[in-house]
Amino acid sequence: MSDTAKSSTDLSPGQKRAYLAQLLREKAKTGATTRQPDPEEFPLSRGQRALWFLYQLAPESTAYNLLYAATIHSVLDISALQRAARALMQRHPILTSTYTLQNGEPVQHFHPQHPVPFEVIDASTWSREQLNSRLQEEGDLPFDLEKGPVLPIKVYVRGAQDYILSLTAHHIALDFWSLDLLIEELCALYAAERTGVPAPLPVHAPQYTDYAQWQAEMLAGPEGERLWTYWRQELAGELSLLNLPIDRPRPPVQTYRGASHVIELGEAFSKQLKALAQSEKATLYMVLVAAFETLLFRYTGQDDIRIGTTTAGRSRADLQKIVGYLANPVVLRAHFADDLTFKGLLGQVRYKVIAALEHQDYPFPLLVERLQPKRDASYSPLFQIMFVWDKQREHEEQDRASPGQGETAARLAQERLRLEPLLLGQQGAPFDLSLRISEEQGSLVADFRYNVDLFDATTIARMAEHFRRLLEGIVAHPEQRLVDLPLLTETEQQQFLVEWNDTKSDYPANLCIHQLFESQVQQTPEATAVVFEGNELSYRELNRRANVLAHTLQMLGVGPDVLVSVCMERSLEMVVALMGVLKAGGAYVPLDPAYPGERLAYMIQDAQISIVLTQTQLLDLLPKEGMNVICLDANWNPPGEEENPVSTVQPENLMYMIYTSGSTGKPKGVMNIHRGVCNRLHWMQQAYALMPADRVLQKTPFSFDVSVWEFFWPLMTGASLVVARAGGHQDPGYLVSLIAEQQITTLHFVPSMLQVFLTEPGLERCTSLKRVICSGEALPFELQERFFSRLDVELHNLYGPTEAAIDVTSWRCKRESQDRIVPIGRPIANTQIYILDRFMHPVPIGVPGEMYIGGIGVARGYYNRPELTSEKFIPDPFGKEAGARLFKTGDLARYRPDGAIEFLGRIDYQVKIRGFRIELGEIEVVLAQHPAIEEVVVEAREDTPGDKRLVAYLVPAVGVETADLSVEALRNFLKETLPSYMIPSAFVILDSLPLMPNGKVNRMALPAPEMIRPKLEVAYVPPRNPTEELLAKFCAQVLGIDKVGVYDNFFDLGGASIQSLQVITKANEAGLR
Repeated sequence: MSDTAKSSTDLSPGQKRAYLAQLLREKAKTGATTRQPDPEEFPLSRGQRALWFLYQLAPESTAYNLLYAATIHSVLDISALQRAARALMQRHPILTSTYTLQNGEPVQHFHPQHPVPFEVIDASTWSREQLNSRLQEEGDLPFDLEKGPVLPIKVYVRGAQDYILSLTAHHIALDFWSLDLLIEELCALYAAERTGVPAPLPVHAPQYTDYAQWQAEMLAGPEGERLWTYWRQELAGELSLLNLPIDRPRPPVQTYRGASHVIELGEAFSKQLKALAQSEKATLYMVLVAAFETLLFRYTGQDDIRIGTTTAGRSRADLQKIVGYLANPVVLRAHFADDLTFKGLLGQVRYKVIAALEHQDYPFPLLVERLQPKRDASYSPLFQIMFVWDKQREHEEQDRASPGQGETAARLAQERLRLEPLLLGQQGAPFDLSLRISEEQGSLVADFRYNVDLFDATTIARMAEHFRRLLEGIVAHPEQRLVDLPLLTETEQQQFLVEWNDTKSDYPANLCIHQLFESQVQQTPEATAVVFEGNELSYRELNRRANVLAHTLQMLGVGPDVLVSVCMERSLEMVVALMGVLKAGGAYVPLDPAYPGERLAYMIQDAQISIVLTQTQLLDLLPKEGMNVICLDANWNPPGEEENPVSTVQPENLMYMIYTSGSTGKPKGVMNIHRGVCNRLHWMQQAYALMPADRVLQKTPFSFDVSVWEFFWPLMTGASLVVARAGGHQDPGYLVSLIAEQQITTLHFVPSMLQVFLTEPGLERCTSLKRVICSGEALPFELQERFFSRLDVELHNLYGPTEAAIDVTSWRCKRESQDRIVPIGRPIANTQIYILDRFMHPVPIGVPGEMYIGGIGVARGYYNRPELTSEKFIPDPFGKEAGARLFKTGDLARYRPDGAIEFLGRIDYQVKIRGFRIELGEIEVVLAQHPAIEEVVVEAREDTPGDKRLVAYLVPAVGVETADLSVEALRNFLKETLPSYMIPSAFVILDSLPLMPNGKVNRMALPAPEMIRPKLEVAYVPPRNPTEELLAKFCAQVLGIDKVGVYDNFFDLGGASIQSLQVITKANEAGLR
């Protein structure tokens, strides 16, 4: 390097520009640009290095191909065109480049004397479609950068005055600006070859190698440091990925297969956009960037969005004529807020764009290298979405006449190529999504190029129309909040709000559930109604016993909306108790005997219960004072009035109240009415047509609302209800035997229990099964496939929260389905499902939103919680009936194009584990009361696929040693208040909780629990014989820990009941009984 070059690093930006200009002038004088091929290697610019690296990763990718095709409607001198092409490549040797590694560094070689890659193809017999297809194929062929060429030229001959000129290039040698320059020069050189006079071009063109040298020196000096300082500050803080909804799982390594979708905005509308830009003192580019960012904001809901946009990299006049890859992406970062208007965003974009252009010379690859963002091979770094403003560059008239050369200029102008560019979409996609805006004959054209491994064509077509709709709203009301700008088309609004919710259906609206049962008693009095452990009741006998109990309850004051607690094990008497409460006109409140005494006492007190139906062996669980306790023990059959009681209960009265987890640390009672349940069960009968010969298994704990249809659906249709023994729902071996012996045709599983059931030997005995219904938690695709591989039975996936009458959507699972997410289906009869954003606007297909439930099945609300009820049960803005309400589920979902709904998880910190709905906040509140704990966060983790479990993260109080916090002590503390399914499986002790910049807990940074045996009070004792070794091995495998001692309590190690079944299965398979 010369002394002059060395000292140039100390120059100011202005001096650097002058220095570069001097270098270029000196080169022009010495004729360096027409020199013979130099055997020396030339270094790559920063941008070229990045493209070389991507080429090494994916040599077959066409993401960085450029395709130019144009029609020529005149006589064409192909020989002259070929000579012009040779002259072009001699002027710009980079067009002849090849790329190799030397001493571990990429370098480029120029070969201007090599034959020009020029081909003439006879296309005279081709159709236009064939020609376009061929051009598309040519544009999507991968380059061999080590062998070249990087710019093949082809001429397709269609007729005497009908040609197509095609140039394909790799970005490493050319950017779009350079392509414009080349076409301009090619036209001028062709005219020169035709006329025999010199082309009106500078004799010596500036070279790309000079640019690469200047860039290296600039970056090494103070200007480079100034640019770096700006970008480091602009991109400070968390750099979250953009969660744009995709149609299929993202490949583990980024792919580049792409396609395009193009829309025209029209000349008149384009003028309106230009007028808006002018009125807001912005450029059209800025308006379109702000609109595109708004689209991404509405699709993702993220308040910090980064997109890339390409700058020409030619901020100085002396760079304008250089051919090569100077284009440089810059990051535009936008921050959003609920009250931000489009005008407000446009002001933000104006500032960001100007600042980015002022700092555009800092190479993007170097920015990534120095920022070192968290890398993921499946994403491009810093941004995943690109915006390109393809503005037509105003060319200087290359052929304008010099004084006294009018005739020559005229001849050159006459012989110039007249090219009409063709618009052809290319298939490469360097980013997840790119939007290229260009202008054709006064009309803006939007070209959405997308990665086909992520998006369907229909998804991008919808997005393009949403962009158009958004632009229309922006032009009409730029002062409007971004969240209120129109996004959906009128057709979509009609589809989402009306057509997909057109579920109106007749049902017995004037009857209560027990009245439907009484009607069935009259039809089949001697048929078997209930079976339990070898005993059974006919419809007549069940009705008689329930009537006796109902009359007793009425004498105790039970009537409409009076709550009666039922605390019983599964038995014939439980069925009698539930039906008796309904017949008396009251509503039952199930109390699970497995709950801690403190929780049962709270529920009785909260519900203001004065009557409890129970069994003698459970009396010690219940408070005694002020209670009317009725024990319904085995063979309970007292004398009493046997006629159907008369009550004033109506379909609008309560049927049951089930307690569910509450974020305040206390459970809350959800009140459901007869009308909703009646509609739900009538829909179920219409959908599945239960027959008198059917037998339905009741195994769900009655504190879970699935039990409602298990109890009452068979009893209103003449089928038989088979009740599983206490605890039987957790024993797959027992269930297989019961299904076979009792010829069960219909039963329910939460997916986690179904998974265990399918591993049980002897499933081939379950030949009576017709249908299995799943609900309570998400049904994994793999579990669906395993089900169909083992059982020739219908599988149905249902969804519904406790705050509605059991289930509100349904889906029949399909064999050999390719859909990786099993849908929850469509709304059932007389039910509406809306998927809305935070501002109650319907979201597009594929975009996640919160699910809202409307219709007959919506619950009355929370017992004695008016504020919570008004927060979660809101007026229905879409309904036509007075007083209609929606339930705000807190569940995240999205529509598929066919209208089916996919469940995506929770918005808040409520989870479902093994079918139980759990508010993580309730566990946190209880743990925070422990004197040894300062801070606590509880998470539901699925570190092993299919094994979701609760993990508590604890920060000990001051003065408390980690060794003092034993797992048993923490579990025992929680067991005093919480049911077993809410006890965390693992406890992780931290010095402090990880925080985000805003001070909130960074849940994503919470570590996975160590896979080691937790600290227990009992000492570790290793296995002492082969049997103990096998059992300890199976326990450790299921729990995911390193070892299990002989005296360790399985549940203190973090085990759950359902996991203990997996241990038993492994033991049985190993021959241990």
